[in-house]
Amino acid sequence: MDKATLLKKVKYIEIKTKGLSQHLLSGEYHSAFKGRGMLFSEVREYVYGDDIRNIEWNVTARMNHPYIKIFEEERELTVMLLIDISQSSYFGTQKVMKNALIIEIAAVLSFSAITNNDKVGVILFSDRVEKFIPPKKGRSHILRIISELLDFQPKGTGTNISITLEYFSNVIKKRCTAFLFSDFMNSGYERPLLLAAKKHDIIGVHIYDAREKELPDAGLIRMFDAETNDMLWIDTSSKRIRDQYKSKYIENLNYFTNTFLKSGADTLSISSQKPYINELHNFFRKRAAKR
Repeated sequence: MDKATLLKKVKYIEIKTKGLSQHLLSGEYHSAFKGRGMLFSEVREYVYGDDIRNIEWNVTARMNHPYIKIFEEERELTVMLLIDISQSSYFGTQKVMKNALIIEIAAVLSFSAITNNDKVGVILFSDRVEKFIPPKKGRSHILRIISELLDFQPKGTGTNISITLEYFSNVIKKRCTAFLFSDFMNSGYERPLLLAAKKHDIIGVHIYDAREKELPDAGLIRMFDAETNDMLWIDTSSKRIRDQYKSKYIENLNYFTNTFLKSGADTLSISSQKPYINELHNFFRKRAAKR
């Protein structure tokens, strides 16, 4: 992609997603994600019902009257975006390809994060870790992330979530909130996810296309597997083949849901055929209600 086209696309995504993040999601984002801990703010006189564990004994002794410590949440977060850029993400049958949807959602989350003075970092992965962008603040940093998402050319074609989670756990030492974007068409990442989720707040964002759930009855069609470069002829008029295809999708989805549930991590599924902003709204509200 030439520089002028890239800059034009970056600007378009900024305009579209920054508005959504500022006017629709910034308050919900703030409510949905906890800071790293509690910071001492001030002391005040003890009143009936206060937690006696927060009594400030030094001040109490000087004033000859009980005082307690007041804390406020340390709001600054680090948000990591772990983004699957394998060949299976370059798929779409109706409104938008999965990778384009991921870029928009990642941009919305990024602008929401910097509005709340949070840092944002990125790990791009396929069957290997392709690129690591360390967490930083600021508009120029977010525009760099969007640019990389639009223009980066991966070396790998497949998907390896295990390696990505292991790398993430090693490179990010302090607790953060991590969004893992993928179609989750593979398995075997139970242990790396379990270890990562003990330290970090992880959300698995499952991006899917309607045709990945179920094949139409369209007779003999040619299908290309972008991750293996295999070209196959599929008889979609066969109910057995359509059922096998659907069963494989359900198997992957169940593995994704159950594995994240067991690790204590959250999940979110978003279709490329529906407005993603509604799904983000619902997810943020549920997260906020748990706090």
